[in-house]
Amino acid sequence: MASTAKILTVSPVGYDGSIVEVESDISNGLPSIRIVGLGNKSIDESKERVRSAIVNSGLEYPTKRITINLAPAEIPKEGTHYDLPIALSILLSAGQLREQDVANSIFAGELALNGDIRPTSGAINIAETAKKSGINTIYLPSNNANQASLVGGINIIPVDNIKQLYLHLKKEKIITKDAVCPHIYSEESEPNRQTLLDEVAGQEQAKRALIIAAAGHHNILLSGPPGAGKSMLAKTLPNLLPPLSPEEMLAATKIYSIEGSSTESIIRQRPFRSPHHTASQTSLIGGGSSPKPGEISLAHLGVLYLDEIPEFSHSSIEALRQPLEDKKVTITRSRMRATYPANFMLVATMTPCPCGYFGDQTKECSCTPAQIANYQRKLSGPLMDRIDLVVHVSRVPNSTLSSYNSLSCKQHKTASDLIQSALNIQSIRYNCSDKYNSNLTNREINTFAKLDEKSKNMLSQASDKLSLSPRSYFKIIRVARTIADLDNSAKIQAAHIAEALQYR
Repeated sequence: MASTAKILTVSPVGYDGSIVEVESDISNGLPSIRIVGLGNKSIDESKERVRSAIVNSGLEYPTKRITINLAPAEIPKEGTHYDLPIALSILLSAGQLREQDVANSIFAGELALNGDIRPTSGAINIAETAKKSGINTIYLPSNNANQASLVGGINIIPVDNIKQLYLHLKKEKIITKDAVCPHIYSEESEPNRQTLLDEVAGQEQAKRALIIAAAGHHNILLSGPPGAGKSMLAKTLPNLLPPLSPEEMLAATKIYSIEGSSTESIIRQRPFRSPHHTASQTSLIGGGSSPKPGEISLAHLGVLYLDEIPEFSHSSIEALRQPLEDKKVTITRSRMRATYPANFMLVATMTPCPCGYFGDQTKECSCTPAQIANYQRKLSGPLMDRIDLVVHVSRVPNSTLSSYNSLSCKQHKTASDLIQSALNIQSIRYNCSDKYNSNLTNREINTFAKLDEKSKNMLSQASDKLSLSPRSYFKIIRVARTIADLDNSAKIQAAHIAEALQYR
C-alpha cells in the first residue's frame, strides 16, 4: 500500500489557472484528516463530504491519520471542485487505485454525500489550463462536460458519481465516449429574446445611429423624454450584431462558467446585460474577496445596457472609464490579482432632466435650471468622451404610431446586411476579425482613416466651435470611418464627417 499519493487538479485564478498537486499521506495515529496548502473554508469543509461520499459509494475509507497537501502552498485556493481530487488521492494512497490509473489526468468536481459528482464553476478554465500544460485527459462532472468540450483537442471524460469513476479507472466498467456532449455546436439555441428594429415606430435618426454603432462597435447614449422608445431602441442592438463565432462562444461561455451562473449551458447569443441602477460598483465592475467577473465582463462580446445611467452611483459610473478604454478590467486584492475581458458595447439611456421633459414639445419641464445642470453633470466629461454617439430621441406622434406596421422584418434585414458588409470591410482592412473602427489607435487613424483637406477643415472648425477634447476629436474620425464603410466608400468624405458631428 502506497502511503503517499498525488492527484492533479486546477486552481482557477481569474481568467487563467494553474496546476495544483493534491497530495495525500496516510500514517498511523488517531483517525483524522487535515488539509493544508492555503485552502479556504469550502476546501476545509470538503473533509466531511469526501468521507461520506467514499463510504456511501461502497468504498473503504482509511481509519488512520490522513494529511492532504495542496501544492504549491503559496497559491490561495478555493472551490468545491477540490472534493474529487482529494477523495481520489485518499483512495490512491490507501492502495485502492494505482498510480497508472490516474497518471497524466486532471480531476475536478464537487462531491455529494451519496457519492454523486456535482457540477462546478470554471470548467472551461480548468480544461484550457490542462491543455496548455500538456495534460490530455480531464475527468469532469457530466453537467460540465458540454462546456469544457468547447476547448477542443482534449479528452473530456464525463462522470456522474465516484463509484462510476472508480470502476472506470480500474478498467472494470469503461465510461463510453457517447456520453460526451455530441451536439456542442447544435443549431438549437435559446429563444430569440431581442427586439427587432421594425418593432420601433419612427425614430429614423436613432435607428441610423444604432446601425452605425453596431457596424463599428461604438458606444452610444440615447437621451429623451419618458415613453419615447429609448429602451426599446437599446434592446434592438444585440440582434443587429452578427452571431457569435465558435471562438467567441468559448470566450463568452468561459466568463459565465467562472462567474458560476452557468455551469452547463453554452452561450450562443450575444450577451445582453441590463443591471438595475441600484447595482453596486462591485457587481458592475467585478470584485469581492475572491474576485469574480462583474456585469461588464458578463457583457463581454455583447451589449451592456444601462437604463437611466445618471441614476447609477457616481462611483459605479466613473469606474466604467478604464474598462471602456482598455476592454478589460483588473481586480487586485491582497493575495490575488485577476484580469477579466470586458470588450462590450455600451448602450445607455437617460432623460435630459429629473422630471424627464426638458425640451419636450408636448409637456412642460418642471425642473429648475440648477436641477437640470446638476442632473446632466452626473455624467463627467471623461466618461462622455468615451461615448461615441449621442442621440436625442423625441416622442413619436400618434399619427405615426397608428399607421405603423411592426410585423415587417424588412428594416431589420436591410440593417443587418448593411452592418455585416461594413464589418467584412473592417475585417479585410485590419486583417483581423475582432478589430473594429472604434478601437483604432491614433497612429492607426493616420493609416486607415485619413481625411482630405475639406474634411480636415470641417472637423477643425467644429472642434474649435464645440471645444472638443483630443479624445472626442479622434472619436469623430472613428465614427466617420464607420459611416464611410456603411457607404462602401474607401475614403472618408466631408459628408461622413458632417454626419458624425451630429452625434456629439
